[in-house]
Amino acid sequence: MKYRNAEAVLPEALLAELQKYCAGELIYVPSGESKAAWGEVNGSRARYEARNRQIMQSYRDGAAVCELAKQFYLSADSIRKIVKQRALG
Repeated sequence: MKYRNAEAVLPEALLAELQKYCAGELIYVPSGESKAAWGEVNGSRARYEARNRQIMQSYRDGAAVCELAKQFYLSADSIRKIVKQRALG
């Protein structure tokens, strides 16, 4: 992100209005573009959701938490969180 002098970018009226609220301070102006949610662009969200569905199905089929932890390379606590979230949601 690059800083630009507001005097060079903004019309005088808008600059005067901004100076009323934040003269001498740094402010962030968001782009206004809608951004994709985490993991939607590269597909990681879908992969984790599929993995979690598989974990839940295996758990319902009788797999133990410690077995699932080894199979999916996760901690037992992580498996329990996934199972709990899926059971509630």
